[in-house]
Amino acid sequence: MLRRAFAVCKSNFLFVVLFSFFINLLMFVSPLYMIQVYDRVLASRNEVTLVMVTILAVALLVVYAVLESIRSRVLVRTGARFDKFIGESVFKTSFRGHLRAPGGGYSQPIRDLDTLREFLTGGGIITFCDAPWMPIFLAVCFMIHFWIGVVALIGAIAIFALALANELATRRHLKEASTASIGANQYVSTTLRNAEIVHALGMMGAISRRWNDLHDRALGLQARASDRAGTILAMSKFTRTVLQTAILGVGAWLVLESEVSPGAMIASSIMMGRALAPVEGAVAQWKGFVAARSAYDRLGKMFASTEAEPERMRLPAPTGAISLEQLVVAPPGSRIATLKSVSMQIQPGEVIGVIGPSGAGKSTFARALTGVWPPLSGHVRLDGADIDNWHAELLGPHIGYLPQDVELFAGTIAENIARFSEIDAEQVVAAARKAGVHEMILQLPDGYNTRIGEGGRALSGGQRQRIGLARALYGDPKIVILDEPNSSLDSNGEAALAQALRTAKAEGRTVLVISHRASLLNEVDKLAVFTGGTLTMYGPTRDVMARLNAGTGSGAAAPAAAVANSAQPMGQVTHMTRASG
Repeated sequence: MLRRAFAVCKSNFLFVVLFSFFINLLMFVSPLYMIQVYDRVLASRNEVTLVMVTILAVALLVVYAVLESIRSRVLVRTGARFDKFIGESVFKTSFRGHLRAPGGGYSQPIRDLDTLREFLTGGGIITFCDAPWMPIFLAVCFMIHFWIGVVALIGAIAIFALALANELATRRHLKEASTASIGANQYVSTTLRNAEIVHALGMMGAISRRWNDLHDRALGLQARASDRAGTILAMSKFTRTVLQTAILGVGAWLVLESEVSPGAMIASSIMMGRALAPVEGAVAQWKGFVAARSAYDRLGKMFASTEAEPERMRLPAPTGAISLEQLVVAPPGSRIATLKSVSMQIQPGEVIGVIGPSGAGKSTFARALTGVWPPLSGHVRLDGADIDNWHAELLGPHIGYLPQDVELFAGTIAENIARFSEIDAEQVVAAARKAGVHEMILQLPDGYNTRIGEGGRALSGGQRQRIGLARALYGDPKIVILDEPNSSLDSNGEAALAQALRTAKAEGRTVLVISHRASLLNEVDKLAVFTGGTLTMYGPTRDVMARLNAGTGSGAAAPAAAVANSAQPMGQVTHMTRASG
């Protein structure tokens, strides 16, 4: 992907190289002007010649300035073109990588893209374009006089050696500092996401000390690299000043020996400066170059380690039939299965309750059904098609998902309900009504246009959960998966949720409800009981409840206890279920 992005920008880089050719060619204007002034004008005392030579030099320098401006503009647009071509791929690949391996540093690629783009649009790339001209300027120095060329060549070798020493002295420390800085930034992001718990439990001191340790390590490595680079930069400036003095001294000696003219002496000083400029630029830009190289390597590794989303044929909209075949699922990055050999059939329009103790695999089950966690083995099929054969963005509108930890995004309530797609006002309101949250939204300061802040911090937990339910119901998805949808709801919220389940059932939607509370079990057609990652019971609610209350069936005791400790006693649940049947 990176190579393709550079290939797309190839024509822009060729223009930059072409402009660099003429820009470097025009750098001969100043030394040639000095030769004309010292050797012709001062010798002939001809003012007309001075005026004409000056006008010509100024005109050429205007062209030089215009070309510099155009080159800079082309580089800026090259960076924008590079970013536009690869930016979305970086974001999506980073997102998929984080989904498969949370905590794997997949927020860094966005910053790496910025680093690479800034290098391509800054002085670093210009230094590379000017570097091939160094031998030409050195050759001109030799043409002026052999000893002038020798001084310039020695200077170029000395500054190049300093640049090489800078690379060798700072490479390891800069790489380690970059890694440590990334780790510290990730730690800050995690801390900010959990700011409430940090404050409530008085963890700020301990968290701050941990961050200081990470940050100090990064600063120490950065300081060590900067100290070495600063020393080498000082030596480079010293060498540059000594060379400037030496070239003038050698030039003056050659003038005294009548081997060169005074104009050639001044011109040789300018030419040596032009010859050394790319090397000095490389020393100054080295830190940026190392950062860009590291960013390029990390982006390359990310693209290589994360599989691209394959092209998939659009499948017909699912009817809601779900089948699981010997499904085994583990959390990303782990080989320890939290869902083991689960097989079950769910017919379109059925409402399934999923119960079991904590750690039984219920949330893993929900993540597997939505395709968030890929199976280690087995299959999740929708209307007979493996879920992997669906493109996530094409399947998403047909699925309503309310995770256990509801996450909303910075924006308006309407945008969150509409899943940040183009807002269909009627569907937004319809989804809110089905979730029983329409009246609550109207009471907010700006109604559906109320901005809720990052993570929905402007709302209470119950409000976030109900808006998350409206988001899950937006667009009338055929499959609705609700993971602990009433964990933050009051009695009114639970009543609205129960009504939403009845409405979904009447509309023929397939609904799976994961809950520890028995109050929702009246609305389900079947119950699935999970224990230790295995499906221990599955069948009509009345039958499963009877077995749970009787304490029979393999592994039933733990699920029965989980349900018995919920909002209503088991006997009452059974009685209500039978009455509703």
